[in-house]
Amino acid sequence: MNRQTAIVAGGCFWCTEAVFLEVEGVLSVESGYCGGQTSDPSYEEVCTGRTGHAEAVRIEFDADKISYTSLLEIFFGTHDPTTPDRQGNDVGTQYRSAIFPLDEDQRNEAEALIARLEAERVFDEPIVTRIEEPGRWYPAEAYHQRFFERNPYQGYCMAIVAPKVAKFRRSFAHHLRRA
Repeated sequence: MNRQTAIVAGGCFWCTEAVFLEVEGVLSVESGYCGGQTSDPSYEEVCTGRTGHAEAVRIEFDADKISYTSLLEIFFGTHDPTTPDRQGNDVGTQYRSAIFPLDEDQRNEAEALIARLEAERVFDEPIVTRIEEPGRWYPAEAYHQRFFERNPYQGYCMAIVAPKVAKFRRSFAHHLRRA
């Protein structure tokens, strides 16, 4: 097994986590906070937008089963990378679209994929996804972990998370975890 880690932020971490938990080759997904300056921030602090953190997910994956670039393609295909500091009704720097490469190879792959998506004009507007230094990772509180899985009928989950998961299943069926 070739265990690697990726960190991305695509708006609300409940959505991003729910998508990546269904990806073949993904070993684990943890919701948390990345890219800020406050030590050990709470959800309430991050929600103010003053800590500098993004709601993010840390993905452990088997690179023999899925590549980092494929994970990023899923990331770009399941959120809006063209709106700065916003995903739907979630507004603020904590909801920014960001990639936190953990080494130079990941940075190069992220930059190359963004350049390709822009050249192919995949989106109607320019991609605003930031490539940022990860800094320290802080796991989110326990009640955020696997939130959609535990709360599928909660209002936000039904209105926002479920459609993103459905989009993943339609658009990336070849990456869907096998039972």
